[in-house]
Amino acid sequence: MKCVQLDSGVWECVADGPRDPVTNKRNQVRRRGKSKGIAKKKVEEEVKKQEDHGVSSKKNKNVTFEQVAWEWLEVYALTGVKDSTIRNRRSSIRVHLRYIAKSNVATIDTRQLQGIFVDLFKQDLSRSLMENAKVTLSSIFKYAVEHKLRVDNPATAIVIPKKRLTVEEIENSTVEEKFFERYELEEFLQKCLTDGLPNDKEWFYLLAFSGMRVGELCALKWTDINTEDNTIRITKTLDMPDHNMRKFKITPPKTKAAIRTIDVDESILVMLKTHKVLQAKIRIGTRKGIVDYHEGNFVFCRENGYPYSSRFIYERIIRLIKMTSIPKIEGPHILRHTHITMLAEAGVDLKTIMDRVGHEDSKTTMDIYTHVTEKMKEDATAKMKIRYGDILNLTIPKGNVIEM
Repeated sequence: MKCVQLDSGVWECVADGPRDPVTNKRNQVRRRGKSKGIAKKKVEEEVKKQEDHGVSSKKNKNVTFEQVAWEWLEVYALTGVKDSTIRNRRSSIRVHLRYIAKSNVATIDTRQLQGIFVDLFKQDLSRSLMENAKVTLSSIFKYAVEHKLRVDNPATAIVIPKKRLTVEEIENSTVEEKFFERYELEEFLQKCLTDGLPNDKEWFYLLAFSGMRVGELCALKWTDINTEDNTIRITKTLDMPDHNMRKFKITPPKTKAAIRTIDVDESILVMLKTHKVLQAKIRIGTRKGIVDYHEGNFVFCRENGYPYSSRFIYERIIRLIKMTSIPKIEGPHILRHTHITMLAEAGVDLKTIMDRVGHEDSKTTMDIYTHVTEKMKEDATAKMKIRYGDILNLTIPKGNVIEM
């Protein structure tokens, strides 16, 4: 290593780093410092970084976070993930670009990133959005490390701020809010029959008694329904960007566990058979007048053959719930959660329930199952007293009270 003191009094040290692996050209590492020792240390650190990780500060000094983020997303999109997931990742990237778009990807540190999340917390962003933002950020920096653009992943140590619940919020937040009680389900389904619009009855009865996701419902085709053994095969989900029916995409489910065959009550299949007959009549009457009729064979489709979006069904269920006395204004997922309670109350074990609803691991499913089964244990004593109370009351004759 060669070190010289410049006219300004600053020291400059130069040493050979690893040669370029492609051109084999000489690679000189040059650093300056207020003292010879500082300049020398900077050179040694850079050379070691290049030797250990292949990271060159000189090559990477003009690589911005924005460049790497979009490059990562382009590669990520080719891994087979759902379009909705890609949209979520793109949205997260745009959030981060407001803070570090032009920052050198090699020099961004954890403290800088933590500041972003503190600011997002102050903006009252939901925890789920912040968690998604952290996952996206960590993936981008992991990509940067793998491509020798930096040494470490500064996103791994980020702490997501968490709002402390008030006593009132804790007392008012219960697992019961995630599903319909029996009397609420009865009132809601009755409202489907009396005030439902076309398809409401079929949608919401099927969701309540199958536990499927609304995206799975939208993607359902007649070939998925087996009327001989009363089963439905679930192998796909539907994504509709911008709620444009002509841009819909059928994609595989997110996990292997979501691919499943479920048995359904015969009355549900009878309801679907009736729906199919009506659908065929509508099709005959309207198809000739529609130029771009879509031959998708969907169980639930518009008059032009195109499927409905999840958002459309969401708006339908909200409309019906608001017409009831039920205080839980929730989307279609509340029927999925309700199905879990129905299975738990019927004595079905947790693993079977999770297989049926297509979950590998779900805190919500386990919370609901635990709540229902614990409540069943509490009710057991009361039920036993109702059934055997007369025997219990006869065991101790009056007048022979034992002092304790």
